[in-house]
Amino acid sequence: MDLRMFVDGDWREARSGTVATATSPATGEAIGTVPDGDRTDAREAIAAATRAATGWARLSAFDRAALLHRVADVIEGKRDSLARTLTLDQGKPLKAEAYDEVDELVVYWRMAAEDAKRLGGLLPPSSGRGTRAMLVRRPRGVVGVITPWNWPYTMPAELIAPALAVGNTVVWTPAPSTAISAIALAGCVAEADLPPGVLNLVTGPGPVVGDEIARHPDVNAVAFIGSTATGRLVAEAAAGKATLLEMGGNGPLVVLEDADLDRAVEGALAACFLCAGQSCTAGERLLVHEAVHNDFADRLTAAVQDRVRLGDPFDDTTTMGPLNNPGVAAKMAAHVADAVERGATIRTGGKPAAGFPTGLYWPATVLTGVPANALAATEETFGPIAPIVTIGGLDEAVELTNASRYGLLAAIYTADLRRGLDFAERVRTGWVNVNESTNYWESHLPFGGRAGSDSGLGRVGGPHPMETFTELQTIIIGG
Repeated sequence: MDLRMFVDGDWREARSGTVATATSPATGEAIGTVPDGDRTDAREAIAAATRAATGWARLSAFDRAALLHRVADVIEGKRDSLARTLTLDQGKPLKAEAYDEVDELVVYWRMAAEDAKRLGGLLPPSSGRGTRAMLVRRPRGVVGVITPWNWPYTMPAELIAPALAVGNTVVWTPAPSTAISAIALAGCVAEADLPPGVLNLVTGPGPVVGDEIARHPDVNAVAFIGSTATGRLVAEAAAGKATLLEMGGNGPLVVLEDADLDRAVEGALAACFLCAGQSCTAGERLLVHEAVHNDFADRLTAAVQDRVRLGDPFDDTTTMGPLNNPGVAAKMAAHVADAVERGATIRTGGKPAAGFPTGLYWPATVLTGVPANALAATEETFGPIAPIVTIGGLDEAVELTNASRYGLLAAIYTADLRRGLDFAERVRTGWVNVNESTNYWESHLPFGGRAGSDSGLGRVGGPHPMETFTELQTIIIGG
């Protein structure tokens, strides 16, 4: 496939003419060439978005909503092809996960369309006799969007759709390793026939294209989802602008001594192995009470061996596909090795699987005896790993949770709701699940990191990013 970027309503090559080869993590084969854009391409996209901004903002919320619903209609009509592109490009299993992501993608576009209709202002009292005050929400203008590779449809949508819905135009650059999925999504927007320049897609290296988008003076707000290290660079480049940053996580899944262990095992399977563990909400460490540690570890190991099926992501029986890129595979190997060196035991998995087209196929890995200071328990592994750390009780679970520099999400399993709510009150994370997996979320609810952590700033989900993508204008009417 010879693919192109989308700027000002047209499909085009990079101005330099250079391309990058996209390789499937599932097969190891080249699946297309993607424009290798640079700062010139980004500037042209920003200029197009700037030209389109006034006209798009002047449409009513209902007119914009109708166009966003049209995008959702196109996505629904391309469900099969979008899911297959996702599996080939990202690696997640077609039946077990890819179709679900496409379905959630539709939800994000329709939800933003409807939420924008209900986004109102205020009529505060005025101190002047006979005067009236109004507070009206206005779009900021051009929003720059920078997105990752692990959920290449839904994570862009949870930023782009609300930004467009409230009247902004968008310049978007995706992670290079899933640029083909991004182009497929941009194709749905193109087919929906939004005005030229309203959505622009520029593919290319993040340190070049993403940096230009973040720091360009005509970009009025910047939204980013990705790693903490990259998020910090984006924040520096976007200094002085409205920013929404959803960054890394190392959320624990806590299992107390009174937990329903069968339910906790179900939660751990989803927490650790959904998207092959490549999620900011993954259960990056399992803090299990010493009284139930052995029982829980045995049950989890048996469930992994019985139910997690690593294989060809196009096979309907596969529940987990390959990792997306070599960097993630190398980190997985380093974290397993570090844990073992510190005394951990590999219960299952622990090394790349043989007999597959690429070295990215890692089996679900369960580790016991993991020290609390091991890399697998303190940093994002972003792979299919379940590192079990033994704890003595709720207080230790809170202490270990708050010792992390991340503050995105935590989960706890307990039969005592009061203990679950006590945990939620004491931990510094933006989201807490009680008797649900760390990988449980609802698309309309606010999601993001706590202040002072390395997990970001602002909230995605439902209407909540619209607060970042708009600003209040005060209007006074004299008496």
